Amino acid sequence: MIWNINEFVLFGAFLGFFLVVVEASFRLGHRMSEGSDNDSKKHVGALQAAALMLLALLLGFSFAMAVSRFDARKELVVEEANAIGTTFLRSLYLPEPQRQEIAALLQSYVSARLAFYDAGIDPMRLDAANKEASRIEKQMWGLTAELAAKESQSVPLGLFLASMNEVLDDNERRLAALQNHVPDVVIVLLLSVSAVALGIMAYGCGLSRQRRFAMNAVFVLLIAMVITVILDMDRPRRGLVRVSQDSMIRLKATIEDVRR
Repeated sequence: MIWNINEFVLFGAFLGFFLVVVEASFRLGHRMSEGSDNDSKKHVGALQAAALMLLALLLGFSFAMAVSRFDARKELVVEEANAIGTTFLRSLYLPEPQRQEIAALLQSYVSARLAFYDAGIDPMRLDAANKEASRIEKQMWGLTAELAAKESQSVPLGLFLASMNEVLDDNERRLAALQNHVPDVVIVLLLSVSAVALGIMAYGCGLSRQRRFAMNAVFVLLIAMVITVILDMDRPRRGLVRVSQDSMIRLKATIEDVRR
């Protein structure tokens, strides 16, 4: 559910939630300040330091997880573009009429892969792009099977088959990478620890009867921004941080130029 929510809505929700936690904790601390002594304040200070350290650790861990998945998706785009490009070049050495037919199908396949990315989170467009890619794959394998029956000892055909297998493997790896998110339990834990750490910090301010609203608000803003960026980076189909498709776009232009 959280992966389909707009990133600005998420940021506003996180910011509002954290501000409510800070205000409620401050008021609770202010109410308890009359019965508190120095030992109690020192204890709250120690808890605050520990909670903030734990929050920093979780933020770094979650950010690293999101970045590693983002980098993997970028690399898979390049790998898939290279595999399709190699397959296209090798298809030029196949005999006619399969050569022209397979080259045209590979050109359509690149368009289908770009359409799959452009579909974003629209289920109908995603399903249509997937079906189109599957249809093209079946057609290419059908043509390849015809060639294999006639020229089973052909070196160009063997090279084409090897690169074609890589294209199909890269397609499946890319689909799996798109669905590989930071686990929901990590996000829930991150939000929980953030709320507790900010709450203890505000509670300590309440015990000392010093609101320090500006500094606390800036800290809340930063935490909300970092969590939003983590989620945004982990959602490759939408948001501000997206996986570039430039490799596929350049490949499409190259194939079109060669086939003119």
